[in-house]
Amino acid sequence: MIVLIRKLLRDIRLPLTIVCVLLAAFQCLWFKVTQRICGELVPLITGLSRRGGVDSSMVQNVLFGGPGKILRTLMGGERIELDNAMDMLSIGFVHPLVQTILCVWAIGRAAGAVAGELDRGTLELLMAQPLARYRFVLAHLCVDAVTIPLLCFSMWGGAALGNAMMGPIEVHDLPQPQQKSAYLLEWGSLKVRLENPGLLAPSPANDTSDRLAVRPLAFGRALFVVGGLLFALSGATIALSAAGRFRWRVLGVAVLVALVQFLINVIGQMWDALECLRPLTIFYYYQPQQVILGSNWTVALGEWNGGQPLSRLPMLAVLYGVGALGYGIALWTFCRRDLPSPL
Repeated sequence: MIVLIRKLLRDIRLPLTIVCVLLAAFQCLWFKVTQRICGELVPLITGLSRRGGVDSSMVQNVLFGGPGKILRTLMGGERIELDNAMDMLSIGFVHPLVQTILCVWAIGRAAGAVAGELDRGTLELLMAQPLARYRFVLAHLCVDAVTIPLLCFSMWGGAALGNAMMGPIEVHDLPQPQQKSAYLLEWGSLKVRLENPGLLAPSPANDTSDRLAVRPLAFGRALFVVGGLLFALSGATIALSAAGRFRWRVLGVAVLVALVQFLINVIGQMWDALECLRPLTIFYYYQPQQVILGSNWTVALGEWNGGQPLSRLPMLAVLYGVGALGYGIALWTFCRRDLPSPL
């Protein structure tokens, strides 16, 4: 079985390297985006709104109102604050592009595990060797045990690299408008000279050191959740692959199921009619942000209890449980099915 594992790893070494580089590069790029938003854009909006007598929270309500609510949902909901560096950096773990890359890897690799070999006609030659069928499934499980940590650490490494290259995040002061040195106020025969009125009521400077502090070690906790999503998608897909014959059919079904679950989880946060279906999706239990920001490893299932916590369900238990169940189904199916002759 060791030889088979080495062969499977050798076959995927190039795409694995590409995916790891993409994940690390995105996290590094997202650090730069966070630096611009927290260090320049948010202070600019806050300063302009303060000068106009408008609360900055009102500006955000207008920005994320209406169609902008979709953007707020994709960012992580109401708990994410734009002027907090850790909040903004945590978006890099739930960004749709990151989730797409993770899904493409997990589904694409697992879809070809059995159905791909059968479709190419190589599975019959492999089974002619003195290799038990259960060892073939276990070999793919071992491949996941090697590749999933590499993908997770690439995301963590990208975030740490961005902090090392471009950190720390600092606020850029808003340019002060030129003020007249004095004003002459006239009211009838009364004349009052006001010297530099802009200095009479200076705006207090807020301490932003805590809000802009970056803690790279906090992202390490989220790697278990990222690995759980990869393992759940891989296990569910390999169960389909063990029962299928053509890789493209398995791939199509797995992508469709994953896409439907993703849309239900996103739309259910904005549409009450689909809210009750969110706990039935894998992506509902993928919440690395609350692990990074609050060390909360459970979901409350409030969607089934009118918004009130119903039960504290561990996210990792669900994600890794789905993956283990998928591999169990794949093992049972593959060991009992008849392998058709290659076309």
